[in-house]
Amino acid sequence: MSAAGRPGRGERIADWFDGRLGTHTLGRKYLRKVFPDHWSFLLGEICLYSFVVLVLTGVYLTLFFHPSMNEVTYQGSYTPLNGVRMSEAYASTLDISFDVRGGLLIRQLHHWAALVFVAGMLTHMMRHFFTGSFRKPREVNWLFGWLLLFLGLFEGLFGYSLPDDLLSGTGLRFVHGALLSVPIVGTYLAMFLFGGEFPGDDIVARFYSLHVLLIPGVMAALIVVHVLLVVYHKHTQFAGPGRTERNVVGAPFMPVYLAKAGGFFFLVFGVLALMAAVATINPVWSYGPYRADQVSTGAQPDWYLGFAEGLVRIMPGWEITLWGHTLVLGVFIPIVVFPLLLLFIGVYPFLEARFTGARHEHHLLDRPRNRPVRTGIGAAWISLYLVLLAGGGNDIVATRLHLSINTVTWAVRIAMFALPAAVFVVTRRICLGLQLRDRELVLHGRETGVIKRLPHGEYVEVHEPLDRARLHTLTAHERPPELVLRNEPDRTPEQSG
Repeated sequence: MSAAGRPGRGERIADWFDGRLGTHTLGRKYLRKVFPDHWSFLLGEICLYSFVVLVLTGVYLTLFFHPSMNEVTYQGSYTPLNGVRMSEAYASTLDISFDVRGGLLIRQLHHWAALVFVAGMLTHMMRHFFTGSFRKPREVNWLFGWLLLFLGLFEGLFGYSLPDDLLSGTGLRFVHGALLSVPIVGTYLAMFLFGGEFPGDDIVARFYSLHVLLIPGVMAALIVVHVLLVVYHKHTQFAGPGRTERNVVGAPFMPVYLAKAGGFFFLVFGVLALMAAVATINPVWSYGPYRADQVSTGAQPDWYLGFAEGLVRIMPGWEITLWGHTLVLGVFIPIVVFPLLLLFIGVYPFLEARFTGARHEHHLLDRPRNRPVRTGIGAAWISLYLVLLAGGGNDIVATRLHLSINTVTWAVRIAMFALPAAVFVVTRRICLGLQLRDRELVLHGRETGVIKRLPHGEYVEVHEPLDRARLHTLTAHERPPELVLRNEPDRTPEQSG
């Protein structure tokens, strides 16, 4: 208020906005919203901040990149390629790298941020998977996160295809072959996407539109909805003293969480900038412009698509002819399995709810050991992903380890089926063993290392009872069926998990 009792200018502006937008009511409700404090919750922030870096660096790169496949003769700062005919896309990428001030740093920052973004999303989803935060009422938000991961894979593919260098052109040849393997309509799909026979003249411009407009817009909208649903459903938290299904224990958004989030953003930005400054990635000048009659040795996609290439590399070259159509099963089966592997993760919350009968809301997170079957499934899926990633680089593995590429390929084929099953069994048994260890801690306390002699001569170790906070953490969960004893009275489904 002013000296005359009238509201000041700032207060009047605030009242104006509050009367039209309800800012005071919203601020009072959400600025004091409580967020729990746990390091694993930072994984989602890494994804968000990497996406911000991607947008900022991408806007800068669009000012200098020319998404055209028109041929030009290069005359620029990189003298080894002077006089070489190449596309405008590749020439402008060289100009960004060598002639634009800060261009190479921004290019590398953009590429590193993309890798960290996808890695962060995958790790973030695995954290949610193993702790069970995808359960009711968050199944829809899980699907939004899964869609972000799925779109991120293709956004990365479109992005590293834009420079039109020999490596990215080899990747496009892979995409072209995958499209051709689709029965009946494969040829039409390939002609439509590439604008004619491979490589065509339109693919870079079309990928550019998808990469800078359509997919980023959809992803930005999904991120906004994803965050809004996190706020609406309230944040999950690990079990502990004072934490229940009906409350959240932590720090308020304003000012504590906001200050931490701001500092963490600059930390993520700094680490990405350091990686871009000291670690070269995608040196397109070393690969040269794309030519359809050449392929680069040791060509590998970015890590997040390596498992898709692994599926193709380990698949036998099967072909069958039906009704005058040749079906290239050696390529078609892998491109069907690729989305199915991702689809399984996307629909898993609904499968678990269907088979376990868990229909009530969950706001407390599980310890992975307390859900051995789910933890085993997640570990098996990761092992399958890593096996196929190794299959995508079977030539590199064979060269580095001085093995036959056939030996590596057959090893990956066998491991694709055997390793996930073995990992599931071992992981489940480890979880059950950890549960038994927790049970012993609850019943007898922790070992102190002190040996005591009893009056009758027996030596025993002294155990110290756990404090109430630790006891609460070990016992505040639904009891897994694997540890229900036969001679115990019947328990309700909610009690037995």
